[in-house]
Amino acid sequence: MTTSTIPRHSVVIVGGGQAGLSLSHGLKAQGIEHVVFEKHRALHAWSTQRWDNFCLVTPNWQCALPGHPYRGDDPHGFMKKPQIIEYLAAFKEAVDAPLREGVAVQQIRPAPGGFVVRSSEGECFAEQVVVASGGYHTPIVPRLAERLPASIRQIHSADYRNAGQLPPGKVLVVGSGQSGAQIAEDLHLAGRQVVLAVGDAPRCARFYRGRDVVDWLADMQYYDMPVTQHPLREGVRDNTNHYVTGRDGGRDIDLRRFALEGMDLFGVLEGLDADGDTLRFAPRLAEVLDRADATYNGINASIDKYIAEHGIDAPAGAPYEPVWQPVAERAALSLAASGITSVVWCIGFAPDFGWLDAPVFNGRGHPVHNRGVTAVPGLYFLGLPWLHTWGSGRFSGVARDAAYLAERIAQRQASIGTGEPLRTRSAQVQLQAALA
Repeated sequence: MTTSTIPRHSVVIVGGGQAGLSLSHGLKAQGIEHVVFEKHRALHAWSTQRWDNFCLVTPNWQCALPGHPYRGDDPHGFMKKPQIIEYLAAFKEAVDAPLREGVAVQQIRPAPGGFVVRSSEGECFAEQVVVASGGYHTPIVPRLAERLPASIRQIHSADYRNAGQLPPGKVLVVGSGQSGAQIAEDLHLAGRQVVLAVGDAPRCARFYRGRDVVDWLADMQYYDMPVTQHPLREGVRDNTNHYVTGRDGGRDIDLRRFALEGMDLFGVLEGLDADGDTLRFAPRLAEVLDRADATYNGINASIDKYIAEHGIDAPAGAPYEPVWQPVAERAALSLAASGITSVVWCIGFAPDFGWLDAPVFNGRGHPVHNRGVTAVPGLYFLGLPWLHTWGSGRFSGVARDAAYLAERIAQRQASIGTGEPLRTRSAQVQLQAALA
């Protein structure tokens, strides 16, 4: 293949989710030619990887995709799955991105003057590349799952839809982050007996002192704080999201109350004995529950302080007091004796950027960047958790990140010179070698 036969783009965006479409919106405003490659269908995860009763955990007013704010009549409510899909479909139509669905990017590698992009529809050259495919690629399932009895039905949270898809019997839910806590609640409300292996996820209140906690934190400008100013700095990107729910108008998720209502709580799942039946748990359930409550009360205390400092008239508040305590720490459970017939793995996803051949990753496979800008000129990331602020991976903050990158891309594009031929004969030879 010669360079003259290679399709050329100013910008290639990898990923047609809300991040990729948000950047397309910004690049169109800048008049920059680009293409969006999406290996499935645009925004597919919202319809294919969410359970039936899924709803937002942030209020509708925070849905602020570029040029497409929430315009419904319930700004402080929480959109359910069908409403979310409808909102995103309208966003996709409004952006009208140069989208190529069903095109899988297989490799991107630097080349003189830009990047060679190999996809399922062939190769092309891009002067700049934006990876907007998110950070949740490969469902995490531990190796011990391979040794569970064949009679146990196992699914990942990405494949969970409703209680009816699981066989009769108890359900073991592993993990208590946002997905784990909400799926455990979904099963519990459906009348299923749930055994929950509680992880280290923190929790927060839904409402406090007369308002949604999100409203208070917005007033406190928490959502405007860049990662560089967060006490944990980049370490905050590794944090598990606080569990709370927008279901039925929004409420706390209190695992202790679930325990009072019959849910069986254990500590972190650590292993499976050689007998293939006995599960082993960390005997520190009380500790993880106490830590989650401490975060809950800490957030509320910061709201108390803000109210006091600004003389705001608000209803009184009080710290959360535990409604249940584990009587004893249990470290083992027999699958057969307990009646567990299915497992839902809710321990997250791992990133997979193996197709990106560029020196921009740390030892854990995570991209290193500053507000999405990497050390490789012309290579960017968008849509990752805490890319810049809390909202970077959400509907609330991706517009700001996309606008920032669109401006950076425009600046670089101006220096490149739109429409220039591939630099020099020497550069052409190097590009030819990169394509070989």
